[in-house]
This record gives sequence, structure tokens and C-alpha cells, in this order.
Amino acid sequence: MTHQQMLSFAIVAGMMALFVWGRFRYDLVAVLSLLVAVLVGIVPPDKAFSGFSDDIVIIVASALLVSAAVAKSGILEAGLNRVGPYLRTTQIQVVVLVGVVTVLSAFVKNIGALAMMIPVAFQIARRTNTPPSSFLMPMAFGSLLGGIVTLVGTSPNIIVSRMRQELLGQPFGMFDFTPVGIGIALAGIVFLAFGYRLLPQGRKGAASLDAALDIKDYVTEARVTFESDVVGQTVADLHRLGNGEVKVAAIIRRETRSSSPLPDALLQENDVLMLAGEPDALESTVARAGLRLSREHRLPAIEEATDEIGVIEAIVGPNSVLSGLSAERIGLYERFGVNLIAVSRSGERFKERLRTISLRPGDVIVLQGNFKRLPDTLRDLGCLPLAEREIRLGSARRSLLPAAILAGTMILVAFNILPVAIAFFGAGVLLVLFGSLTLREAYETIEWPIIVMLGALIPVSESIRTTGGTDLIAGWLSSAASMLPPTGALVLIMVAAMAVTPFLNNAATVLVMAPIAASFATQLGFRPDAFLMAVAIGAACDFLTPIGHQCNTLVMGPGGYRFGDYWRLGLPLSILVVVVGVPLIMLVWPLQ
Repeated sequence: MTHQQMLSFAIVAGMMALFVWGRFRYDLVAVLSLLVAVLVGIVPPDKAFSGFSDDIVIIVASALLVSAAVAKSGILEAGLNRVGPYLRTTQIQVVVLVGVVTVLSAFVKNIGALAMMIPVAFQIARRTNTPPSSFLMPMAFGSLLGGIVTLVGTSPNIIVSRMRQELLGQPFGMFDFTPVGIGIALAGIVFLAFGYRLLPQGRKGAASLDAALDIKDYVTEARVTFESDVVGQTVADLHRLGNGEVKVAAIIRRETRSSSPLPDALLQENDVLMLAGEPDALESTVARAGLRLSREHRLPAIEEATDEIGVIEAIVGPNSVLSGLSAERIGLYERFGVNLIAVSRSGERFKERLRTISLRPGDVIVLQGNFKRLPDTLRDLGCLPLAEREIRLGSARRSLLPAAILAGTMILVAFNILPVAIAFFGAGVLLVLFGSLTLREAYETIEWPIIVMLGALIPVSESIRTTGGTDLIAGWLSSAASMLPPTGALVLIMVAAMAVTPFLNNAATVLVMAPIAASFATQLGFRPDAFLMAVAIGAACDFLTPIGHQCNTLVMGPGGYRFGDYWRLGLPLSILVVVVGVPLIMLVWPLQ
């Protein structure tokens, strides 16, 4: 092993350790890795920023623009809302919702496809008295399956295509992934149509949104005023007043917090109570006790037109400006004109003030504000509405235009009229010119951390190959796999990608593993196509944890899922992907 190889391995190992630790965001980890690689000399200074001009970066950013425009159009919600009343059984609901998400994810970013379908899913659940937990996780998994059907469905496919161009001089085409991807996706949909029963059935589910969300961990603030009936009474008295359905998680008195107060603790005027319970019980208890919901700001319109002030439940989206910030830190009222009324996070009960809670993607929040402006506010915040109201994040005025531009783009790429990067970049420009997205929305919809990570890691990944590190690792693998049949070698690569991607970003997994897989195939005397496909599919199919992919994270809170629930449904689905995917890969992409 050469000195440069040891340096490249050390950088990759350190990068993976930081990814797993999770203390620093993945784009910062990628930038640090690039900086170290330049300083130690394995990435030449003149190549340090070459990744930012790579086609991968252009395609991913442009695909995000197209996805956002299609999501904003509202065309799918309108269609599904019409057929919703006819979806009478849970199994049919699962098949239709998962099927639509899967098909959509083949052409737009999978997180965008899932985000636009979640409100529709809740409306169908409300109408049919079905717990959304029965199909939210299957929908998330369907979005991952759909991503492997086309080149632009998910970032791993785009990265693998570039790797193939470097190795063989020809990238994968738009629909080169389709034969294998469709086979796996269809098998996955069939499995999910029956497998949703593997999810815990004891979770509450009802027609109402509150029960559907299993929001027993909602936390809100209420203040004890001089008019409150509980002044001078104990915490136990308040519990009895709420029929035991509401608990006092904390008392804040003159900036001093008392967590989990004893039942005999006395309540005083101006105490701020952190109350936990289901929304109906919270509302009833606050009214009976004469408490006042503690809002940091009074909305100007309340005294003038109270019927214009409303509340709405929403999910914090994966790219929300709220992610990682508290209402106080972001200035929720000052900047957006809304109050944070309550927060729910699966499996947690908060004891700190609402304004200081750092929000995460997948959190369910209740916002209060001017009802007419709530749709625009939710869009600005990057949150998804859950209430069944006439709140449309899209406009029917130009609903067909984004879909038409997307279809035209796919045709241009499929017939090799334009390269993928040029076609999707042009589509993004057209969508802005025709008003499907404003210029501000276009910039905001791009996941800049992903773009920065890709641009920084491409030179680092290339350095592993140029130093001979990929050939060295591939040699170790080929020695270990020398007794395996060709099928076993392919299974090894796919399972390895599946095992690594929950701890790394899937794009980072492919950037590291794709060159190794290609070299591994070459040393075994096989063509690299099948092994590159195995890496792409393995990295894209993360069904085992809620943290490995944004789609899994997004449904955890609304579905009331626990960490272990993902294994129940995800492990058999992962096995199915390997069992179906490997033979299909070998059939479509022969090893010899």
C-alpha cells in the first residue's frame, strides 16, 4: 500500500466516521474532506473545484427545479381527490397511493413526490376512517422504489451513470435503468399491498387527523391567569380536571423550570404550563381550567376579524427553513406572521418552552395565523399542510405546463436529442420563464447542501481511483469472493451498498462504492455494468431505518412510527429487492 493510498483511505474513513457521528452536517463533512485531500496532495489544487462543474451537479439541481414545479402545480392532488371516495379498502388505498408515488418518483425527485402526496393520503384516510400509518411508510418505500426506474429518479443513478462514462466512455441512458427498476418496483408494490399488515396494528387510527397522527405527545403552552380556576390548586387537581388525559410536563415560574412536577405542586398566577395530551383533551382542559394559550405574539387581525385567524397542522418538510431552528431563533412571528401553537414529535415529550424547541423534518406542528395567507406561509416555510381545508399549495392555472415540460424533456433525452444535463437545465429555465416557479422559489427549492456535498466529494472520490485505492480494495474483495459464484459476487456488492447507505448519504455511498465495484468486476473478469447497477439499487433502497433517507424521516412523525417499525416492513422488502434485482440485473446486463 502506497503513502497516497493510505492517505486516501484515511480521509474516506474519517469522512465516514463523521457521517455516522452526525455532529456535523454532511455538506460540511464533504467540504472538510476535500480541503484535507488538497492539503495532503491527493487532490491537485487545480482540480479541487472541478466537481461543481460536473454534469452530476447540474442534473441534480435541475431535476429538483422540475420536481418542485410539478409538485406546486397540484395536478396529481386534484386527480386523486376525485377518485379518493372510491378507494374503500385499505389494500386498494395502499396500492393506489404507493403506485402513484412510485410512478411519480421515476420522473421527479422522490422526496418531492412523497411530499406532494402526503396531504392527499391524509384526506383519503379521513374519508375512509383508515389509519394513515397503514400506508405512509409503504408510500415512503414506494418513492424509493420509483427512483430506481429512470436515470433522473434518484441521485445514485446519476452518479453511477457518470462513473460508467469515465470507465467505458458511455453513460447509462435515461431508460437503461428501467427494465430492472420496473421489475423491482412492481414486486415491491405487490409486497407492500399485503406487507403493510406487518406494521403495528395497535396504533390508534381514526378518521380525524388528530387520531390518525397518533398525537398523544402533542405539547402546548398555557398560562395561569388571575381568572383561572386552578390558581392555588395542585397539579393533581388539574389532571383530574382533564380526566387524566392531559399531563403537566413542566411548570415555568419566573424563568425557573420544574420538570415532571409532583402531583401536590401548587399552581400560581403567571405560571406557564407545558401540557401534553391529545388535541381535543388539551382544548377541553384549557377551557375548563380557564387557562390562556401562551402565544408569544398577538396577531394584529385578531381583534378586528377573528374569523380570519385560523390554525393548521403541518409537517416540517425535509428542506424547511425551520429545520434545526427554533421559533424564537428564526423569528417565526416577526418574519412569517404566524405563531407556533403546538409541536408533536414521535416518541418524545417536550418539557422546554415551545419557542425554544429545535424543529426537525417530520415534526408535526400547529401554526396560527391569517387563514388566507397560510398557504403562502406554509410554502415559504417549506411545510406540508395536513388539515383537510381548501389550502392549495399549487395553482390550477398552469397545472399542466410543468408536466408537459417534464414530458418533453424526457423525450429529448430518451431519443438522445439533447444530453441529460442540457435538457433538464433548459427545462428549469423554461419553468421559471413561464412562471411555474418564481426566481426566488427556484433558488429555494434546490437542496444546496446536497449540491455542495456532491461538488466536494467528486474530486475526493476521483482521488481514490487515481491513487490506485479502488483497485487495492477491489483486490481484497475479489480474494474474499473467489469462492463465490457470479451471483454471489453481485449479491455481495448490492448488500454492501444497502448496509452502508443508512449511515452515509446515498450519494456519498455511490461515490465511494461505484469505482470499487467496477474494479472488483474487472478483477473477476466481468463487465462492470451489472455491478454498477447493483451499487445504484443498493444505495437507493434504504428501508431499514428512519434516518438513512429523507423520505423515511418525513413519515415517521405523521405515521406515529418507532425506529423498530422500519425493520418490520423494510427487512423483508430489502431481501425481496436482492432476490428480484440480482437475477434481473444479470438478465439485462450480462456479466460476460
